[in-house]
Amino acid sequence: METGLVLLLLIFPLIGFLINLFGGKKLGKTLPGLIGTTAVAGSFVITLIYFIKILSTGEALHIHLFQWVSFAEFTVNFDLLLDQLSLIWLMFVTGIGTLIHLYSIGYMKGDEHIDRFFAYLNLFILFMIILVTANNLAIMFIGWEGVGLCSYLLIGFWYKNHKFNDAAKKAFIMNRIGDFGFLTGVFTLGYIFKTIDFDSLKLAVTTTSNLGVSGLLSVGTFCLFVGAMGKSAQIPLYTWLPDAMAGPTPVSALIHAATMVTAGIFMVTRLNFLFNLTPDVQMIIAVIGSVTALFAASIGMFQTDIKKVLAYSTVSQLGLMFLAVGLGAYHVAVFHVITHAFFKACLFLGSGSVIHAMGGEQDMRKMGGLRKALPITFATFFISTLSISGIPPFAGFFSKDEIMITAFEHNKVLWILAALASLMTAFYMFRALFLTFNKDFRGTEEQKHHLHESPSVMTLPLIILAVLATVGGLISLPFGYSWLNGYLSPVLSAGIPEAHGAGTLQIVLIAISIAIALIGLAVAYYQYILKSVVPEEDDKITGFAKIAYNKYYIDEIYNAAFVKPFYVLANFFKNIVEKVMNAIVFGFGYLIGALSIPLRAVQNGSIGVYLFFFVIGFCTIAAYLFLV
Repeated sequence: METGLVLLLLIFPLIGFLINLFGGKKLGKTLPGLIGTTAVAGSFVITLIYFIKILSTGEALHIHLFQWVSFAEFTVNFDLLLDQLSLIWLMFVTGIGTLIHLYSIGYMKGDEHIDRFFAYLNLFILFMIILVTANNLAIMFIGWEGVGLCSYLLIGFWYKNHKFNDAAKKAFIMNRIGDFGFLTGVFTLGYIFKTIDFDSLKLAVTTTSNLGVSGLLSVGTFCLFVGAMGKSAQIPLYTWLPDAMAGPTPVSALIHAATMVTAGIFMVTRLNFLFNLTPDVQMIIAVIGSVTALFAASIGMFQTDIKKVLAYSTVSQLGLMFLAVGLGAYHVAVFHVITHAFFKACLFLGSGSVIHAMGGEQDMRKMGGLRKALPITFATFFISTLSISGIPPFAGFFSKDEIMITAFEHNKVLWILAALASLMTAFYMFRALFLTFNKDFRGTEEQKHHLHESPSVMTLPLIILAVLATVGGLISLPFGYSWLNGYLSPVLSAGIPEAHGAGTLQIVLIAISIAIALIGLAVAYYQYILKSVVPEEDDKITGFAKIAYNKYYIDEIYNAAFVKPFYVLANFFKNIVEKVMNAIVFGFGYLIGALSIPLRAVQNGSIGVYLFFFVIGFCTIAAYLFLV
């Protein structure tokens, strides 16, 4: 019974995918969206059932399906695991996934390939469910690769635009770089412990006293982090994520808010018992996370594409999550993953509502004054901006504040980097809000004439997400009042410290965090409301603003350092090595052909000639056997 019910988690999106893929064209323009949304909603209901069950029992559920691989002393089972960590992830993967599917019904209305779009969305959710319910690294890798494939299909969904195809290929290739690291880490752990099952790995590291594997374990955990860097867009493997904006806006919300980009955080958190044994790797994670947070935030301050601002915001927020993970505060990282899922999904879907009203326009320099025309979109976008900026009592304040306190307690330098990133976040998010919704409209008369609020099928998910972005922080309040910490304690018992009371230092740090957010708000208000500044056109941007606007030319550096040399190498093999190999192969063919000309003369059908060669051959064999 349990096995069948758990399998419905996977079966619902699988059925939605198959129906839309093979029969969607015959279902018209409405049914594919309803089928896809219902499929994910079904998975959410199953998740909710088990979430409530584990709240009462506290016992994880292990589902054994079959033995997949077995050789020598190494065995891999196809097992699923529903515990506190996987269920908290499933709650927002399937819950927010359902809202994004519902929103897509309105956003993708009229698209000629809407059936294929919902098929891909369902497949994406299916692989994400596999990833978070896997009971070993091999099954996790199936979901890991699956979401990578689906991101390629969804980013390049509008494939007739070659730029979108390039963005999809970029995401696919850069993720494969990270996946090579992931696989190397899996093989390393398999070599050390002769297992890649999570429970067996945890048992192995808690019962062994062999210190000789510590160096190799650091290699394994670092390689796994390389995989997380690719999937969760950390320096240097982050450049694919901003380009992923080429896909439809619901895809951006699905990838950037609650699913694919959090896979790296989930994997490291799932293996917290391994990373805790490699403090050197943890410090690398913390440093890369904090640097990524600051670096991406500085780029976001100068972007003019509303989706690009949110994209670099995602990279920055993921950096803060990795900062918490690197400092061993896995529960804090999970908390920020949850609140980020709420406000970032709302922001992306809100930007989609704006783009929908503007007829496809994404440049904030051509917006302004949309507050009256899009009141619901404005209200939800405003709430989510307050949340991501860390202004109380919104959800983002509580999770971001915990990261800041953790960083201050462990490393003051990392705290400063996180504080600067938070300041920039508040500035560029209110900059986006003011440029989009306030002052006078700067678009064309035709755009102004067609401005309208999105239909209810699009605004309802915005309202729900805005409510969650407001109250979501209540699951983990400061000063020891945290439901989330208690809930995660069976999985992260070693990573959740004792709760501290309302000490003076903690109150001061909270006040500093609030002040940082308010300063960012005030600077943006002064610049874009009081002074009515509008960002300059691309060709007029100068100085540091131009460097940051062009993303520090990292793509150009990568192109010169890696892409062009690979093209040179490929041309060398194509124009020289391949031609030499062809010459050798065809040369042997010509040689055999030339030698065959005189030999063909004896193949004239004369039995006497054949008997002559038969006798010669027989005599040669006999002489060898009896004389030699």
